Amino acid sequence: MKKFIYLFILFFSLLNTQLIAKEIKMILKLKYGEVEIELYPDKAPNHVKRFIEFSDEGRYDNVVFHRVIDGFMAQTGDVKFGNTSSSEFDLRLAGTGGSELPDLKAEFSDIAHARGTLSAARSSDPNSANSQFFICFDSAPHLDRQYSAFGKVIKGMEFV
Repeated sequence: MKKFIYLFILFFSLLNTQLIAKEIKMILKLKYGEVEIELYPDKAPNHVKRFIEFSDEGRYDNVVFHRVIDGFMAQTGDVKFGNTSSSEFDLRLAGTGGSELPDLKAEFSDIAHARGTLSAARSSDPNSANSQFFICFDSAPHLDRQYSAFGKVIKGMEFV
């Protein structure tokens, strides 16, 4: 499994957002293709705001998918230890870091954790999401109303 983790290094360039009839879409550039993501600011405004902010600042560029569980999800977004172009990069610590910004309060909603759902990663404390997020490979109803879902892959899921 760890061999797969190395294969999932993000060539993470989330392009500028597009505002189309209250829809916010972003492009996640991965090694093997582009992934189009629709964000839901009406469901999780603070998580969407942080995601856009970090994307626009390039903070997700070159961040690895440090946790990949077949049939479940792929997790990334450790801007402290997971950035391959940072002097602090340490794959052994990737997944334990975040940003210097305060953690976000949970924004649970009625969004189901289905294939392609983008959701905030956190510790056991529901109010501990910071920079990390995951993309579901399949339905995960046990996460519904337990994790802050804030978007969905609408194109290019085969590249995740």
